[in-house]
Amino acid sequence: MKFGLFGINMNACAVPDTARRVAQAAEAAGFESLWTGEHVVLPDPQVAPSPLPPHYPLLDPAVALAFLAAHTTRIRLGTGIIILPQRNPLVLAKELASLDVVSNGRLIFGLGVGYLKSEFDALGVSFAHKGARAIDYLQAMQAVWTQAEPTYAGRFVSFGGIQAKPQPVQQPLPSVIGGHTQAAFERAVRHAHGWYGFALDVAATERCLAGLREAAQTVERPAALGALEISITPAARLTPELIDGYAAAGVHRLIPFPRLKTGDELLAFIDETATLLTPDG
Repeated sequence: MKFGLFGINMNACAVPDTARRVAQAAEAAGFESLWTGEHVVLPDPQVAPSPLPPHYPLLDPAVALAFLAAHTTRIRLGTGIIILPQRNPLVLAKELASLDVVSNGRLIFGLGVGYLKSEFDALGVSFAHKGARAIDYLQAMQAVWTQAEPTYAGRFVSFGGIQAKPQPVQQPLPSVIGGHTQAAFERAVRHAHGWYGFALDVAATERCLAGLREAAQTVERPAALGALEISITPAARLTPELIDGYAAAGVHRLIPFPRLKTGDELLAFIDETATLLTPDG
């Protein structure tokens, strides 16, 4: 089991020095990865299904992770997730390739399709066909990241006769698709190295993994992607018994989200959790 830490760009960690201290402590404690969340804008006033109050601070994922790349050496840096249909794919491809370069190949690109229509409306992005747009953008970005002479012709984006160097250090750059719907499961199976489920207990995780197995029976998974890696942000505080339950379900990475208000509380959480990171902890 690998362990990540969610929320490195938000709330208390929206303060750069706090984020630095937390990231360095997590790396020293043996955490495998740090993860950001994303909402470019939040509805004001908060209305369902928005998960956060409007004044909740969130740094841009690429900016936050580039800052932390400069203050760490080994820990991986994950976007959990970037709402891909809201982004210009070539601009984002440049940002993420740059992040992978400055971190010396530590990026995990987590993406999703989004669910807050008001957020899309504010950005001037259509809420329709967001799943198809996300995959079109992902494939366009992969063309820029991997091809000697990048060319792509898709439903929502097309280009040719361009270059965008440098390409990522990692070839391929690992991708993770989030979401709890059958369409999200199919996208993960067909297009990503991993799947990410957020705020799930063991029973909900098992239901999602059953959905992923069902998706694998209906869509073809390219052999180059390898086995699908499963990452989960648990719904409850970690215990040895809970970790065993997720492991038995087939989870490869747990990414707890400590909903704490201060840097000192986060550092205490890291110290407490460090005892769970080794089999004999």
